Amino acid sequence: MESDEGLLLDLLNTTPVMDRVPRDELADAEAGARWLADHGQPASEQEWRALVEVRDLLQAVVHDGLSTADLAPFVEGVRSHATLRYEGVTWTLDLPEGRSAAARAVLTWDRLRISAPGRLRPCANPDCRLFLIDHSKPNSARWCSMAVCGNRMKARRHYQRARSTD
Repeated sequence: MESDEGLLLDLLNTTPVMDRVPRDELADAEAGARWLADHGQPASEQEWRALVEVRDLLQAVVHDGLSTADLAPFVEGVRSHATLRYEGVTWTLDLPEGRSAAARAVLTWDRLRISAPGRLRPCANPDCRLFLIDHSKPNSARWCSMAVCGNRMKARRHYQRARSTD
């Protein structure tokens, strides 16, 4: 399941702003197929289209709190079945062809929503379009990267305080 968190976070973060220019790492079918293959997912045009659509919806749900109703088509037909082995029960997901990566992302988002409420969130830097999963005990992480966004925000606040005292 940890790898599914990586898949979800990587998916949400496929629209970064670099040098103040928004990018889309899933902009075309070739880039999408490469991304899917790099994440061990089936790489087809149908998978890519579903992935882009679910990414945009999940970003809106996490960032803006939009309704989750539009996510329903991505999990239609998902089944889970159990196999009993000596070491215990093993669960296997049957994912719909053509939207299996999208379904996996929605299922992971929902698992995090339930098991770690509020831990999946957008970066607190208003100029950043990335997301983070806060695994810290106090649930206090605010930035996608302390080295980048955290430093920028702290420097910005320091500059504003210094200007206001002059």
